[in-house]
Amino acid sequence: MRIGEIAALVGVTSRAVRHYHHVGLLPEPARRANGYRAYSVRDAVLLARIRRLTELGLGLDEVRDVLADDAGRELVEVLGELDADLARQEHEIRERRRRLAELLEGPVSAHEPVSPALGALLGASPDTDSPAAAKDREHLALLEGADGAEEMYAALQPLAEDPAVLRLYERLDELAAAPVDDPRIAPLAADLAAVVPAGVLALFPSDGPVMTGFGEALLDDYAPAQAAVVRLLMAGLTARVDGERNR
Repeated sequence: MRIGEIAALVGVTSRAVRHYHHVGLLPEPARRANGYRAYSVRDAVLLARIRRLTELGLGLDEVRDVLADDAGRELVEVLGELDADLARQEHEIRERRRRLAELLEGPVSAHEPVSPALGALLGASPDTDSPAAAKDREHLALLEGADGAEEMYAALQPLAEDPAVLRLYERLDELAAAPVDDPRIAPLAADLAAVVPAGVLALFPSDGPVMTGFGEALLDDYAPAQAAVVRLLMAGLTARVDGERNR
């Protein structure tokens, strides 16, 4: 094979092949009498391996280390591994297409398709211009695909259907420019904790909701006084969980 042929076969550019030669990842093949490089199947296998490793995000030095570990292996073994990699990619593509089909069949928000479970929750929520409510919906969307997300969406359904929750969002909006010692913070946190359905509490771990790194990042998305409300809310929910499980 010539350079254009091996590049087309593997799905890279001729320029990429020359670059891999230059950095020492792909050995220079023998040249014909006319000066053209003559690539073999082994070269194609190695080039395909380099392409996949770089697509996985490995740097060229990391790719070199992996290839060194593969040195001396039989061609049939390497080909078998490549075939398994392709099968894995096919499975991942099928799963992504299945997921996409579910999203396309389900409700679609103003910005993106959502799962049927989240769509049902958002559909039950009354329309509002509250920035806090909009932020809450964005945070809920971040749970898409996570373990227990559908159960959490279903447990939150009574909360979405409660019109009194809109006033709670409005009170949170009113704290957007407030100081962290605003006297409205604690009462709002207590009122928010009180309306969280018992079904939601049942999904929390035994020690109540835990503020992980992700949780801390969510807090950073709020103004300081609003973040103080959320912190107190988490503490209030932990107290409710303890109370429920100590009965």
